[in-house]
Amino acid sequence: MSTAAIHVEDARILAAEALPADQHLLRLEAPRIAAGAEPGQFVHVRCDEALPMRRPLSILRADRLRGTVELLFKVVGRGTRLLARRRQGETLNLLGPIGRPFRPVAGRPRALLLGGGVGIPPMIFLAERMAAARSHRPLLLAGSEVPFPFPPRPSQMLIEGIPTGVIATFGWLEDRGVPCRLASNAGLPGCFQGHVTGLAERWLEALAPQALAEVAVYACGPPAMLAATAALARRLGLPCQVSLEEHMACGVGGCAGCTVPVRTPSGPAMRRVCVDGPVFDAADVLWAGTP
Repeated sequence: MSTAAIHVEDARILAAEALPADQHLLRLEAPRIAAGAEPGQFVHVRCDEALPMRRPLSILRADRLRGTVELLFKVVGRGTRLLARRRQGETLNLLGPIGRPFRPVAGRPRALLLGGGVGIPPMIFLAERMAAARSHRPLLLAGSEVPFPFPPRPSQMLIEGIPTGVIATFGWLEDRGVPCRLASNAGLPGCFQGHVTGLAERWLEALAPQALAEVAVYACGPPAMLAATAALARRLGLPCQVSLEEHMACGVGGCAGCTVPVRTPSGPAMRRVCVDGPVFDAADVLWAGTP
């Protein structure tokens, strides 16, 4: 990725909303970043003047016409705790958009999108972009062990292959024409009781061979979920892209503190998640326990 596409921008907070389970939504005026942002990319945020180290946050949505960017995050440490205190009218310094985005697979119009926990935002971004382009038909499956950031509602869309009773969805996403179902081990009503990868497996195995041959998989979430997604895609012979999460310092490839092992034509190598990713071909990643 060329660093020429990265901007440093002072973004005015247009809205700051507290959501369930200590999750927060920010809408920011950041026209230069919004103009080039693609699903899977992130911004490096200066959360507070008292904290010099930035924090990487995935982009939930970017509106090129309005010049706005939305960020959804969960409080997990000092940086995000300080960020959650910021209010409408204040300014945040952003660095972005950063990283390699998702690339829809040509010839695979059925797009299965899996988002787990804090990995949900980039999948929403990808689902909305695909639906707007009308080149791919996204199905978003989202999983969480805490209350979802957006209130689920019963779905109005029938999805063949989804188990009976699994009806919870993000209503505003369905209103945009994107089918969606939710999974949780927390006993949340209307959700698939289990991991989101289990719901994905049930749907994929219900497809006829001709339909399965049209599917590509895209995922973001915790490492165990991504490894399970990669294994499922490999077993079914499906192309799969994953967005990895790693601790980052500089965010632009200089410190090499976010490296992960991958396969290359010349053998195993280390690649930087911030600029060589965060999106990788799942078949290239050397997952923990991979021989």
